[in-house]
Amino acid sequence: MIEQNEPGGIAGWATGLMETLGAPGAGLAVALENLFPPLPSELILPLAGFTASQGEISLVAAIVWTTLGSLTGALILYWLGALLGRDRMRAIAMRVPLIEVSDVDRSEAWFGRHGAKAVFFGRMLPVFRSFISIPAGIERLPLATFALLTTLGSAIWNTVFILAGYLLGENWHVVERYAGWFQLGVAGAVVVAVGWFVTVRIRRIKSRDT
Repeated sequence: MIEQNEPGGIAGWATGLMETLGAPGAGLAVALENLFPPLPSELILPLAGFTASQGEISLVAAIVWTTLGSLTGALILYWLGALLGRDRMRAIAMRVPLIEVSDVDRSEAWFGRHGAKAVFFGRMLPVFRSFISIPAGIERLPLATFALLTTLGSAIWNTVFILAGYLLGENWHVVERYAGWFQLGVAGAVVVAVGWFVTVRIRRIKSRDT
């Protein structure tokens, strides 16, 4: 058992899953976080790392299972987008508590601008982490490409937060305070990458015209 004051709320729920199911419990918690974004991965993943530091699960298993959970949740949303289409998905979003249709719309607009790259980087951004799977499904991004980019992006995100929780031990909850800085760093990287891509394209066009 995890030796600390029994956590309540979402942390207590996630702890219960991990104590009952082991590493697959961490994967299940992350899969549900993908399907219901108000569940914070910034809380669940460091807790999985702390659980690994206590010997309840292995560190590698925590990373593998949470990444598998991320992929599973993303694939469900991908297929829902593909099967139901834009209008039906927006109608469903309107009825889900704590989820705003504008979040779905922003994710779709971001996917429209950045395409497959949005799937990779979106795995490391709040809100987009879940909703980016929907436009990918609506636009029928090749499934193999979607699965690969989702797995890679999720593996990076999950590993960073699980390792942080593992190294911090009983102070695992501190990670959540600084999660925003990491997310801002990813957002900055996206802006730089897009800017570089546009600059290169413009230079190529100009070189052809001269």
